[in-house]
Amino acid sequence: QVQLVESGGGLVQAGGSLRLSCAASGRTFQIYAITWFRQAPGKEREFVATITWSGLTTYYADSVKGRFTLFRDNAKNTMYLQMYNLKPEDTAAYYCAADNSYYGENSAEYHYWGQGTQVTVSL
Repeated sequence: QVQLVESGGGLVQAGGSLRLSCAASGRTFQIYAITWFRQAPGKEREFVATITWSGLTTYYADSVKGRFTLFRDNAKNTMYLQMYNLKPEDTAAYYCAADNSYYGENSAEYHYWGQGTQVTVSL
């Protein structure tokens, strides 16, 4: 089993920055990729960004490309989502997910999920 714990959410003004963390524990050697999703009230969960466990490959949703960056801390088994130039439309609950073999945008394919962290961007 793999456990994921997100942290770092909060309230920020438009144009501001936040860094979200996704700390993995348990059988982390089984993880192939860590992916961030978000879900705003009344909307479907949407893909944000993904990074392979090695950290070598990343890709981002068009809506966040150029503003969000993924990186990892090997020693801490933690993946980070650094968010810059935040916009009110980025307001959502952010979740990290992991899987043993899947690497992509389909949330249904992921077996492990964190509890989520709320990001609120005000005008």
